[in-house]
Amino acid sequence: MRIAIFSNPTGGSVKVTKELTTKLNQAHLTIDNEHPDVVLTVGGDGTLLSAFHHYWQQLDRIRFVGIHTGHLGFYTDWRDFEVDQLVESLKKDTGQQVTYPLVDVDITYSDGTVKHFIALNESTVKKAVNTLVCDIYIKGKLFERFRGDGLCISTPTGSTGYNKSIGGAVMDPSLIGIQLGEIASINNRVFRTLGSPIIVGQDQYVDLVLKTDDRLIVSCDQLQAHDLDNPHRIQKLHYQISKSKIAFARYRHTSFWQRVDEAFIGGVK
Repeated sequence: MRIAIFSNPTGGSVKVTKELTTKLNQAHLTIDNEHPDVVLTVGGDGTLLSAFHHYWQQLDRIRFVGIHTGHLGFYTDWRDFEVDQLVESLKKDTGQQVTYPLVDVDITYSDGTVKHFIALNESTVKKAVNTLVCDIYIKGKLFERFRGDGLCISTPTGSTGYNKSIGGAVMDPSLIGIQLGEIASINNRVFRTLGSPIIVGQDQYVDLVLKTDDRLIVSCDQLQAHDLDNPHRIQKLHYQISKSKIAFARYRHTSFWQRVDEAFIGGVK
């Protein structure tokens, strides 16, 4: 089994990375950052997201394990003082895993080119200035014309992030689908949208046909997906559940709803 270590550059994470490297070598476990079977991330959810995008083309053969060096995250199962226990789990690995759905993002430009991205949490589209206007299609059928600051398309596990902050629902990841949330929509006598989050199933897809094309900001997991200086305008954004999934090595896995409880409620007493 080949193991990669993906760490953020902060002092605490660097210290844990050095300790982890030493103990993996002592356990005669192979460290391979190019073609790993398991990726150990050291930091927090942001570090794991970065590792996910770094290795996204190898998702069909990689499992992730998160070590958090700060606050408890949604994707990190291990604490920074549990390196010994984690190394023991790696030595006893039997391929156990849990998987979560991802969302495919395709950006079609006016010259016909298509850029493909994949998101673990969400993708957003906004205007740098003024109002975003776009037609929303669900499985090829026009649903509504949106006017507002922007839209957020999230995965079930990503529903606890930016999606939740704009009033979206928290989705159980066993319900495979994508959620479309409005960011400050305009609703008055002239303009009208549904005004609530929309959840579509895995056999559905969402298309955003843009009516405003200047200074669009498109992101995938907070990473820029569209160059503002691109001379070609965005015609359409296409979203659907990906055939790929992210896999976590399930040596010790905290349930999704336990994470939600601990993150937002503080634990039931």
